[in-house]
Amino acid sequence: MNVTPTPLEPEILEPATFSHVPVLSRELIAGLAVRAGGHYLDATVGGGGHSRLILQAAPDVKLTALDRDAAAIAAAQTQLAEFGDRVQFLRSNFATYTPQNATFDGIIADLGVSSYQFDTAARGFSFRHEAPLDMRMDDRQSLTAAAAINTWDEKKLADIFFHYGEERFSRRIARRIVEKRPFHTTTELAAAIASAVPGAYRHGRIHPATRVFQALRIAINDELTSLENFLQLAPTWLKPGGSIIVISFHSLEDRIVKNAFRASELLQIITKKPLIAQTDELAQNPRSRSAKLRIATRRDGNG
Repeated sequence: MNVTPTPLEPEILEPATFSHVPVLSRELIAGLAVRAGGHYLDATVGGGGHSRLILQAAPDVKLTALDRDAAAIAAAQTQLAEFGDRVQFLRSNFATYTPQNATFDGIIADLGVSSYQFDTAARGFSFRHEAPLDMRMDDRQSLTAAAAINTWDEKKLADIFFHYGEERFSRRIARRIVEKRPFHTTTELAAAIASAVPGAYRHGRIHPATRVFQALRIAINDELTSLENFLQLAPTWLKPGGSIIVISFHSLEDRIVKNAFRASELLQIITKKPLIAQTDELAQNPRSRSAKLRIATRRDGNG
């Protein structure tokens, strides 16, 4: 779904309770080598944690902050208000963003779903609480998880669960969903998924609905295609020598980033292997456990 980026003023959106502990922040700031007067793009601003560190790293830094989630934009506007007109906020999917004539000294993207999105029951990302089957990062789009679960055919659902969730019982789960639908809430769907798998799997280390919910979220928000499109375009937005840094939390995402960096004639890879969280960060922020950070820079000259 293409949505035109919307410039926002701070008073347009109500402030949201949106916490964001930025992962791999030391590695990100070191990789960006933020320079005074530079212009940076945070393509997934979230609660503004990484953006704040960039704005504080050198004098007179400017930043363009994107997110397709209205709650994230509202929170970032509040958190970054002290920086005034040094920050421009745009509600946009990074895959459809166009910077007009702007070029950036650095670009960052912190992928995946936020703790706020998981913890806000009404968003439908989690089955910990009963909630509508929504899962949209951008509530302007029409497709919801309920629409997908209740209308997509069995094969399509099974393929999504297998490819995006690496769910080994994908076909059994898809068959049970088709038998039991329609579904209206997260807990109804989670119970149906649990009933479709063997007992030992049902009572394993993670809930059997975990991978299915992840796969649905990726499909509903078209996350992997959006990432591929962003990574094709973003290198052209960089100034020579500028860095692009992507933090991923899923092996499918990390593979796309790695391959896109390798395939781009405009980029020089800096991290041959992804950077991961160090012991002190892991102790303070368990979410960083699965984070992987990759860096590439724009080659000098005309590419």
